[in-house]
Amino acid sequence: MWLKNKLQNWRYWIGFFVLLVIWSGIIARLVYLQIQKGEFYKALAKGQQEIIKEAIGERGKIYLHDKENIILAATNKKEPFCYLSLKVINNKEEVAQKLSSVFNIPKAEILNKIENSDSYFLVVKRNLKPEEVKKLQDLNIKGLYLDYEEKRFYPLEEVGSDVLGFVNAQGKGNYGIEGYFDALLSGKEKLIKEKYNFFGRIAEINLEKLKGSDIILSIDKSIQEFSEKLLEDASKDLDISSGQIIVVNPKTGKILAMADWPPFDPNQYNDYANDPAIFLNRAVQTLYEPGSTFKPITMSAAINEGKVKPDTTYEDKGYVKIGGRTIYNYNQRVWGKRTMKQVLQYSINTGAVFAEKQLGHQLFLKYLDRFGFFEKTGIELEGEIFSTNQELKKGYEINFATAAFGQGIELTPLGLLRAYTALANNGNLMKLSIVDRIIEEDGEKVIEPKIEKRKIISEETAKEITKMLVSVVEEGYGKRAGINGYYIAGKTGTSQIPFASLGINKKGYSDETWQSFIGYFPAFDPKILILVKLDNPKTKTAEYSACPIFRKLAQYIINYYKIPPDYSLEEKTVP
Repeated sequence: MWLKNKLQNWRYWIGFFVLLVIWSGIIARLVYLQIQKGEFYKALAKGQQEIIKEAIGERGKIYLHDKENIILAATNKKEPFCYLSLKVINNKEEVAQKLSSVFNIPKAEILNKIENSDSYFLVVKRNLKPEEVKKLQDLNIKGLYLDYEEKRFYPLEEVGSDVLGFVNAQGKGNYGIEGYFDALLSGKEKLIKEKYNFFGRIAEINLEKLKGSDIILSIDKSIQEFSEKLLEDASKDLDISSGQIIVVNPKTGKILAMADWPPFDPNQYNDYANDPAIFLNRAVQTLYEPGSTFKPITMSAAINEGKVKPDTTYEDKGYVKIGGRTIYNYNQRVWGKRTMKQVLQYSINTGAVFAEKQLGHQLFLKYLDRFGFFEKTGIELEGEIFSTNQELKKGYEINFATAAFGQGIELTPLGLLRAYTALANNGNLMKLSIVDRIIEEDGEKVIEPKIEKRKIISEETAKEITKMLVSVVEEGYGKRAGINGYYIAGKTGTSQIPFASLGINKKGYSDETWQSFIGYFPAFDPKILILVKLDNPKTKTAEYSACPIFRKLAQYIINYYKIPPDYSLEEKTVP
């Protein structure tokens, strides 16, 4: 019995001793990890959290097209960058001096970043050039590391930049297509979480990267480039502060070009940090007063309700008095007895007021709503805005009168263009789209043309308005937009810019103007609808600014698509 008890005690003490050794080792390891090497692992964990936060599937590509091909507009490429492990580098001043010689950055600037960084890893420079990579490798600086990150790349640079938008350093799409379709383009996201075993080693991390969808836009690269070139020329020849050109097929609603001046290079979006307004697509993200390009909307409503006809006459005295206010024609011209057709030909303000008065204010508001002026177009671009035009809806007589000829009513350029699809397409308002196809892993989705609202106006009214708009180009102020052999339906517009739109806290209107021309052709079987809008060109009216630009673009598209003429010069008859 005594021997048996002794053996049991011996086993007990052996077991106790073994456990003591194990726990001592564990405690020693914890002390080593948490005290002696704690900062190292803390840095490692923090560095991984900051440099690699999440794995995103390969971002989908964006394409434009021309008549025969699709053209790459946004893709991905790997860019080298370098960073410092601040707990590993030895001599901060020496490191700063060496990096200064490579990047031509003042030593003090680099040293300041090193000494004031609250991170364990400091990114020194992204988008390294090949020669910079070679120099850094030759320096062999302890604690300096080279790595690669996936970056968005735009091979067409400024072309279509306001349509595309850009992807920021965090991989998020901003503005345009990149912003609107960010989730679709980026694919499925999966967070990377650092995992550790008991001894501080980082566990293996499996990443699932799913490819984002590709998007093919309806934008035609050739028409887009030519439109942008016309705006660039206008910035030099007419000194415009900004401008937009939009081209659409009025029968399908597909946008063929959406140019905005000034553009930007999305590859270098950081260079525009001091002027973020340049990223706005003014076709959908700014409001303006359309001026006389709005008169056909007023006239079409009045004709559709049978309140006036193209040959209805009224007596123009050069002005209309409403309450204590007086509305004048442009240049205070007096036209005398005129028809509604001539009201559009010569852009007579008092004639538009007359037509609206015959229609009545409530019906006028009803038609504005049907044309979509109190809502977004729903285009696939981030940040589209619209105006509910609450001031107009208050019901003041003067507001209805000025809105009739396009002053005091706010809309986006794209909003006006959508309304004109109804004039050009037998009264049917088309759903606008800038996307042709979306290619996903499980197949291809084609964005089909869609009628948004049927018969805003009757087919007969649409034809009457088209004839009246052809007369504007053939006989009126739109002559500079005309092209021999083609019937073009269009309207000029020149409107004063409110002080508020210029960022000036003051009521009323400035001397600056918006000048525009909107038109479609061939007028009686339209294939193309174009809006040219110029901000404060150094001309008196759109007749001398927007009309010639429209003509150049229309001629280019006619040649590009080989659109046959409507008539020969020998057989021409004015509708």
